[in-house]
Amino acid sequence: MKLTILGGGGFRVPLVYGALLGDHAEGRVSRVTLYDTDTGRLTAVARVLAEQARGIHDAPAVVATDDLDEALRGADFVFSAIRVGGLEGRAADERVALDEGVLGQETVGAGGIAYGLRTVPVAVELARRIARLAPHAWVINFTNPAGLVTEAMSRHLGDRVIGICDSPVGLGRRIARVLGADPDRAWIDYVGLNHLGWVRGLHIEGRDELPRLLADPALLGSFEEGRLFGTDWLRSLGAVPNEYLHYYYFNREAVRAYQEAEQTRGAFLRDQQEGFYARMKDPAAPALTTWDRTRAEREATYMAENRDVAGAGEREESDLESGGYEQVALALMRAVARNERTSLILNVRNRGTLSVLDTDAVVEVPCLVDANGAHPVAVDPLPYHAVGLVTAVKAVERAVLEAAETGSRAAAVRAFALHPLVDSVTVARRLVDGYTQVHPGLAYLDRP
Repeated sequence: MKLTILGGGGFRVPLVYGALLGDHAEGRVSRVTLYDTDTGRLTAVARVLAEQARGIHDAPAVVATDDLDEALRGADFVFSAIRVGGLEGRAADERVALDEGVLGQETVGAGGIAYGLRTVPVAVELARRIARLAPHAWVINFTNPAGLVTEAMSRHLGDRVIGICDSPVGLGRRIARVLGADPDRAWIDYVGLNHLGWVRGLHIEGRDELPRLLADPALLGSFEEGRLFGTDWLRSLGAVPNEYLHYYYFNREAVRAYQEAEQTRGAFLRDQQEGFYARMKDPAAPALTTWDRTRAEREATYMAENRDVAGAGEREESDLESGGYEQVALALMRAVARNERTSLILNVRNRGTLSVLDTDAVVEVPCLVDANGAHPVAVDPLPYHAVGLVTAVKAVERAVLEAAETGSRAAAVRAFALHPLVDSVTVARRLVDGYTQVHPGLAYLDRP
């Protein structure tokens, strides 16, 4: 099989290739094509992959190219992992938002909206190109904001585009381990949107073990989300939220922490990765060792400000291990390519799964996956507090899609103003002004 990775010079591509190296079954990926507009980053990542493959006789061949059409032709699977504007764009998103006193995180709040406005037009053009050049390919979207971008691409690719995120599966695995269960044998009742979901049950051999966890404060406080949100709040909710809901439930504290931080997360990653890619220009630099050291630092500092706010301490060793989104992607690809039926939490079109959303809205829910794609599993209705957040954020996503499609500045303002973490039309207007000034690519927002 041929796999094409769009954004092939991205820092996390070696995680995907490493997962492929462990797959020796018949019908595995035999060729990986890396596509990127930055040839320097392509060269650096190709060096890391070459070291990963050293001594593995059946390692997938790697081809790097900056020709998009060449990359897409003949692809069986396309991983979309683009970052429009790079980390410099993310850092600007964060700073513009924080200057207005609102959150600038890249998928949540003002920062997520800005990132979506930059990314959706590019993702839509990619979807059209894939539909034309590789109409039978399955597209797995890694690009954030994952739910929004997947929904934009699905308007051109239908159900052949599926969004993935490792947050829900990571949360489910942590809960299962705390309960002394095998994570691979547990059914996770998870529902919501990308980075806006809740674990409402964890079923082991047909029995929901989540109530046992919620009834035991010591057990509940022994893993990351328990420390992050606090046991009293989780017991009050009767569910365990995705870690990104910390930005909603503790918004004022999170904004203050990010404003007081020495630098934003995007600025940290920008500086860190600039250092990595600069070192890769030295032919003598050990590519894999340098990459792995950089990756470990990146993972250890993930959501550091939120953990500081909560007094949650350092990340657990198990949370620093690989085996996240790349393993989800590989499991999805195997299920589709080989009809190895499995269940995964994915971003797919709703199809009536959540009654409060229309059929084409992309949601993040458990799915049964086979050769015909991902099929969302029926779930219980959302509680009212979750309905409010999910429908409000979906309305924001729809406004972003409208703005990207029509160039409407009014739709962009509406997207910011309606978001629960902005909640001001005046601030929304200033955000649109600020983002259009720092991002030339948003010049299309010039219509009333």
